[in-house]
Amino acid sequence: MNNTDTTSFSEKLEERVLLIRRVSKKTTGGNYVTFSALVAVGDGKNRVGIGLGRGLEVPQAINKALNYAKKHLLVIPVTNSSLPHQVKLKFKAALVLLKPAPLGTGLKVGSVARVILDLAGIHNASGKIIGSRNQVVNTYAIIEALKLLRPRKPRNLEFTPEVSQGHFVKNTNLSKLNKGSVVTG
Repeated sequence: MNNTDTTSFSEKLEERVLLIRRVSKKTTGGNYVTFSALVAVGDGKNRVGIGLGRGLEVPQAINKALNYAKKHLLVIPVTNSSLPHQVKLKFKAALVLLKPAPLGTGLKVGSVARVILDLAGIHNASGKIIGSRNQVVNTYAIIEALKLLRPRKPRNLEFTPEVSQGHFVKNTNLSKLNKGSVVTG
């Protein structure tokens, strides 16, 4: 199942710069300085994307990252502004644990995860990132964890609310019941 969305970008996407790095390379002619930018975009409903761009200037790096993030949006299932289920993932050095939370709890996760979940429209969740302090690795780990989310299926009740002479009736036995018979067990 591919859950990336490459539809038109006419709707408003919120953009946030997560990280800007100044990278210096030693050459025989001197230092060669470039910039890298990590950017997250999202519509606040259920789509989010990240991009890493490099350039000679900061705006150039940010634009490259934004273009990549907009082209690679991820559709995330959201249940009551929370996650549908718990996710645990190991990505490189980072171990990510994301859990759904009740309404009104808020986002109780680290800074990078908070920004990504907020852009995705998830406002109630808790989580932890262990093993890595690298923001780039943590960002990609959160995205990989969000890719594992599946929509919550409606519950299939085993018992019907109908009562036949004081006993609950199982769904599987409804066709076998005679009128007025009592179900035991």
